[in-house]
Amino acid sequence: MKRPTAITELIEELKRLPGVGQKTAERLSFFLMRSKVDQATKLANAIHNIKDKIILCSVCHGITETDPCGICSNSSRDQKQICVVEEPHDVYVMENMGYYKGVYHVLMGVISPLDGIGPDDLNIELLKKKVASKKIREVILATNPDMEGESTAVYISKILKPLNVKVTRIARGLPVGSDIEYADSVTLLKSLEGRMEMG
Repeated sequence: MKRPTAITELIEELKRLPGVGQKTAERLSFFLMRSKVDQATKLANAIHNIKDKIILCSVCHGITETDPCGICSNSSRDQKQICVVEEPHDVYVMENMGYYKGVYHVLMGVISPLDGIGPDDLNIELLKKKVASKKIREVILATNPDMEGESTAVYISKILKPLNVKVTRIARGLPVGSDIEYADSVTLLKSLEGRMEMG
C-alpha cells in the first residue's frame, strides 16, 4: 500500500538531514503526524526563522540575528585576543565553557585538498588583515585535532608569523576519566607534548 504523498515528501526531506536515515525519518514523520497542530507549527516556524532571521556576523562570521554579534559588540570582551574556530557552532561550544573572554574568528571550514578546499576558500585572509590592522595580542587556534584541522592550524601559524603576534594552539590529549591503555599513540603523543608543570 502506498503512503500518502505528504508523508512521503516529509520523509524524503528529513532524510536530507545529517545522520537521519530512512527509519529515523519515518519515526519523525509519524511523530509529527500524531502531534498536535501547534507543535508541528512551532517546529515549522522555528525552521523558517533560522533561514529568515539568522545572518553571519560581518566581524567574526559567527551566527547572529544582529550585526555585529553580541560577542563582537561587547566592550567587556578582550578585543585583542582572537580564538579561531572552524564553524559557527564551534563558537557556542567554546562559550559554554564560560572561561574564554576574548573574541572569535570563524574560518567556515578547514583546508582540505581532497574536498577541493584551499586557503582562499576560507576566511584566512580576513583573519590576517584583522590581526594586522587591530594589533592583536594573541591568536588561539582552536581547529579540530584531525588531519585537516592540524594542517589548517599550521598554515595559519605560518602566515601570521611575520605579523609579530603570539599564536597558540589549544592543548589536546587524554579526555578526563579515560584510561591510558585505551588511548591511541597520537593521543598519547599530544598528551605528552601538551603537559604542564605541576605545583
